[in-house]
Amino acid sequence: MAKKVVATLKKGDSASFTKVIKMVKSPKSGAYTFEEKVINKEAAKDFFG
Repeated sequence: MAKKVVATLKKGDSASFTKVIKMVKSPKSGAYTFEEKVINKEAAKDFFG
């Protein structure tokens, strides 16, 4: 599925978007999960901050 998302993001004016993945630790169980989003490139730093 990731290849399809990346190929779609490279078309036309949607090149200003990027897929970001962040690892988040659960406070309840201590296990790590991954949070994925497709966001604007300018908002990428806010996603990780």
